[in-house]
Amino acid sequence: MSRTPVNSTRAPAPAGPYSHAIVAGDLVFASGQTGTKDPATGQSHDTVEAQAKQALANLSVVLEDAGTSFANVVKTTIFLTDIGDFAAVNAVYGEVMGDNPPARSTVQVAALPGGAIVEIEMTAVRGS
Repeated sequence: MSRTPVNSTRAPAPAGPYSHAIVAGDLVFASGQTGTKDPATGQSHDTVEAQAKQALANLSVVLEDAGTSFANVVKTTIFLTDIGDFAAVNAVYGEVMGDNPPARSTVQVAALPGGAIVEIEMTAVRGS
């Protein structure tokens, strides 16, 4: 099975030695995205809602560059620095993922890179 890295010029550059996504066969494994800044404008985002929206926007372009979309996401993992933000992130996530959302896990973590308060990663299929 082939393994092809994907790095989008429309998402923030990776903060370490990793790719935005890896395509392996028909699967796309998208690395976690935070949303502390809009990569196009440089505008900072401080609220969990704004960071979640930006993280999802970043994931959207990464998935698109990998040949898929939110419609083909099969699993999402959300990392929160405060599980008290669960409802707020659910509201943002629900707007984007619609009526047939993928499987999902949400966990609280001690900290996230760059002072982020939410990070989201996804696994999707291509060609469906």
